[in-house]
Amino acid sequence: MAQLSAQSCRKLMALQLLLWHSVLWAGQEAAPLVSVTSLPPPLPLPRSFLLKSLEQVRKIQAGNSVLLEQLCATYKLCHPEELVLLGHSLGIPQASLSRCSSQAQQLTKCLSQLHGGLFLYQGLLQALAGISPELAPTLDALQLDVANFATTIWQQMESLGVAPTVQPTQGAMPTFTSAFQRRAGGVLATSHLQRFLETAHCALKHLVQP
Repeated sequence: MAQLSAQSCRKLMALQLLLWHSVLWAGQEAAPLVSVTSLPPPLPLPRSFLLKSLEQVRKIQAGNSVLLEQLCATYKLCHPEELVLLGHSLGIPQASLSRCSSQAQQLTKCLSQLHGGLFLYQGLLQALAGISPELAPTLDALQLDVANFATTIWQQMESLGVAPTVQPTQGAMPTFTSAFQRRAGGVLATSHLQRFLETAHCALKHLVQP
């Protein structure tokens, strides 16, 4: 999968921020804006951590793309947008990275969102177990890569002293009652994961630039 250009990253991150603000303003009355200068300075992140994270993102993106291609080729499920309504009824969640946009980046909250999102998608991938014998090896490898990346983020949070005292527990995952639902859920979950990874890649790339 080709990596996003710097301009595309900026557009993607700006869109993420816009969507987050639209949800925020729709659900509550306007509050006084906080001056950017009043925000605390970001905690430094080691370059070695950022480069390792970028490498892990790319590896997950590659495996995720393979799984999407296999679902398309084997089961003709090639258009996630056609499954949106089914996704709502199945309760396929999406993770946000609103705190990781370049314009509102709060590193500790960004790391927390990144870990939480990876933990969510790890649970979704586990829920897809039994999708088919042919896809099982790809699914298992992808699940392991997501878990490893989540561990990398958690360890960095611990190094910064911002990790919660207790690791999060997995919430309720979708229940699939048919093979078609499981495969459709696989398309939606991996599509959501791919968009999540694109935003994560942009955020990490922005931080690693000198």
